[in-house]
Amino acid sequence: MAVSAMTPAIKDNLRYDAVPWTRFDHVRAPARTLPVLLEEIRLGDTGTADQALHTLWARTWQEDSPFATGALAVPFLIRIALAHPRQPADLLRLVGAVARLRLLAEWVEGVLVPGCLGEVSADARWCHRWIEHGDTVGVLHAMWLAWQELTDPATCGYTGPSVWYRDHYRPHIADLRGPAGPFAGCTKGEHRTGHRLPGRVPSVWYMDGYTDGEGSAD
Repeated sequence: MAVSAMTPAIKDNLRYDAVPWTRFDHVRAPARTLPVLLEEIRLGDTGTADQALHTLWARTWQEDSPFATGALAVPFLIRIALAHPRQPADLLRLVGAVARLRLLAEWVEGVLVPGCLGEVSADARWCHRWIEHGDTVGVLHAMWLAWQELTDPATCGYTGPSVWYRDHYRPHIADLRGPAGPFAGCTKGEHRTGHRLPGRVPSVWYMDGYTDGEGSAD
């Protein structure tokens, strides 16, 4: 289901059950738990709502889960923010973050991939599920911001795109697509790609149960 397919009744009545959340489940950000978090934000006490909002941020932006998950939550977030003004600023910031991620995805898939990347090989790797690689999203976001600035003749003249290729595209793409880059576990061979996320550096935000091998979680 796309957001555009949601009827006003689904959005206005907070019909979470009408959304196929499980289709967008991710191991690090299970989408099926989003309705519970939305209700905790809407109805929970201050502590519960704050914790739910923190978790929702992690599962739709900071964990860099597929933007579809966050996009499906946006109509509900807007209505919760309008009806329950306790946290409107935080909720609307999350909506804005999801929107930026979607715009980034449109630029990557509509401009960068078809216009710049070329075919996949052992020395030029890529993953069609790049949006699940958190370190990659950050780099691509930086490239996108630079692209917006350097392709505007009003501010950068007509040499801006050349500067972008030299100073932003080439070094970043070399790091991303190289054999030691974030897609090292995704490319299976020429003309064929797979997907495997690398291990993560432990963080208390998303690895509360992480142990150091000695039975402790310090």
